[in-house]
Amino acid sequence: MATVLAGLVAMAVVAGLGLWAAGAADLPDNAFPRVVAAAVVSAVGGAVELSGDMGSLADSRGGLVVMPLSVTLVGALVIGAGFLRPLRHRAVAGAPELAGWAARIAVLWLLVLIGAASLARQTFRVPLGDGLLDDLGELFGLAPTAGFTTDVPRTVLFGLLWLAGVFVLALLVSPGAPLPARLVRLHGAVRPAAYAMLALLLAYVVVGLVIALVVAATREDAAGTFAVILLGLPNLVWFALTIGLGASWTGRVDGPFALPLPRLLDEALRTSGESTLNVRTLAEHDGRVWWLVVVAAVLLLAAAGLAVSRSPARVRPWQHAVRLAVALVATVLMICSVGRISAHYGLSVPVLGDLGTGLSGEVSLRPLLWSALGFAALWGLVAGALSGVSARGVRRRP
Repeated sequence: MATVLAGLVAMAVVAGLGLWAAGAADLPDNAFPRVVAAAVVSAVGGAVELSGDMGSLADSRGGLVVMPLSVTLVGALVIGAGFLRPLRHRAVAGAPELAGWAARIAVLWLLVLIGAASLARQTFRVPLGDGLLDDLGELFGLAPTAGFTTDVPRTVLFGLLWLAGVFVLALLVSPGAPLPARLVRLHGAVRPAAYAMLALLLAYVVVGLVIALVVAATREDAAGTFAVILLGLPNLVWFALTIGLGASWTGRVDGPFALPLPRLLDEALRTSGESTLNVRTLAEHDGRVWWLVVVAAVLLLAAAGLAVSRSPARVRPWQHAVRLAVALVATVLMICSVGRISAHYGLSVPVLGDLGTGLSGEVSLRPLLWSALGFAALWGLVAGALSGVSARGVRRRP
């Protein structure tokens, strides 16, 4: 219970502060707690559906699929630490014991998911204006409403899958976590590379946090910057990691609605059709993008060195290369899976149909998966091999 409640509170606090900085506290009908619940639901894989209507005049539909990864990361770290804490003084733990401990957490987490998904729904009236205009709207049945809801079964399914992923990753990256006797060999074969990938992801978050704080201190919209930090900082910095490795993403921003993307991304995506984002195309808007390649190389080599230093001395350079390549491919696959964005909103009149881009919007961002994984494998092989060769003369544990 302590693990589940600590994870829930941490996620809700981060989501609440981020949404408050974004101005969501001003939503009508006391919708703020429900918006926070929707953010928590989205952070574990749930989808938010938007809806609205204008009485008999028009209606609107929309959807939002984006994971606020700042909330996701905080929840994963807290729940993962709570899952491992009772096992920290053990060398080996049986599979039934680990499964039972995970199942007890999962049962309580299931109740949290159902409660959050049930709370994350709201419909509130949008006033037409003050005085006569609002009265006339009610008289003629023009009562605009807007709202959002979540799919409870989908939230439960993806929320439990997310929790299972947290458990598996916690066991993989923690050097001191006990494993079943049959899996002890993973301690030297898998954990060093997995730990290095976690360090790489957190290093990107720290670098991004420093840059974001500098931006908040030097520009006018400090609240918007803090909203991005508290809701989507990993979305941006892990996207930058894949771009630095050579990956390409496609997407577009259309209409008046948009997510709080950096100016560079908004300019690159706001074109007549779909845009392709990679180092070359982004550098056409800002040449400093090439520094992403340098940052990726430096931090990846540091992560590779960390993996080698935690590996047994008998491991050969080609084994380091293969293990780091596999770990980096899995990491990029995770980023590509959780970093996708899909948001759309449209207004239509029964007789006229969709009123077009002036009153509708779309934001999308998705990776070109196979090229991203190919570049990750190549970088992993090179970085792992270089670190393995350079560590041959360094004394390490047997």
